[in-house]
Amino acid sequence: MIKVKYFLETFFIIVFTLPIALLPQSMAKKIGDFLGILFFHLWSSRRFIALENIKRVFGNENCQKICKETFKNLGKSLVEVIKIYYGFGRKIIENVEIIGIENYYKARFKGRGVIIITGHCGNWELMALSLSRYIDNASIVVRKQKNPYLNKIIERIRAKFGNKVVYKSGALKQILSELRENKTVGILIDQAVLENEGYLINFLGMPAWTSKMPALIARKTQAAVIPVFINRNGNDQVIRIYPEVCLSDINDFERAVIEDTKRFNRYIEDYILSHPTEWLWIHRRWKRA
Repeated sequence: MIKVKYFLETFFIIVFTLPIALLPQSMAKKIGDFLGILFFHLWSSRRFIALENIKRVFGNENCQKICKETFKNLGKSLVEVIKIYYGFGRKIIENVEIIGIENYYKARFKGRGVIIITGHCGNWELMALSLSRYIDNASIVVRKQKNPYLNKIIERIRAKFGNKVVYKSGALKQILSELRENKTVGILIDQAVLENEGYLINFLGMPAWTSKMPALIARKTQAAVIPVFINRNGNDQVIRIYPEVCLSDINDFERAVIEDTKRFNRYIEDYILSHPTEWLWIHRRWKRA
């Protein structure tokens, strides 16, 4: 019965998304904006979380506006990914500008692997696909979809672009193996974790449970850590690859890991303050804090 449910769910997703994929590129932005506003009005539970989070950081002023634009960004990102997944998004990827490519190759030249840290910023799926197409393949740490049919489709498309999927459950061993072979691993670091998985550090001025794994892995492997983000620039999008982050020189190991974690997350904070409508506000970032 569960298999039938997942099969029907996948079928209806295809029926809904295929017409969107076939739309002309000129209409993609308008459809994305429309879907975003639709989500804003219908997805009340996530709208409430987003508004609550935005108020925490920016107060009441422009709260509604930021929230609406956030949902519109999600709508546009969804349409872009749909078109790319069906093979009609060539122009979307071609219109991505990449700044700081030399920072990636400098990190890769060290021969100890590269850890890309990023967050749910802009169209992060487009960023991963663009990097693998124009620069280098990577192993991307992701959560497995509950729907096995949908998960298989997504996994195949990511692999088609050169990215290898590493599922969070039991990911550590595979990550270490990839880095030892001087490969690249991408990790999203901006979501809340359980207490035993991280540290309580200030994030945008408020305590938030933050993953310690990127810092621990970097210290164990000596892999280079580079922040990478994507943001919208008119009708185009820009990926920025930052220089390698220097790890803390504090002698106490745990204090050093905490300091590294803070350094990594400052890049997320800076992104949010610079592009407040392009972060995933619908996630409860400060839960259990």
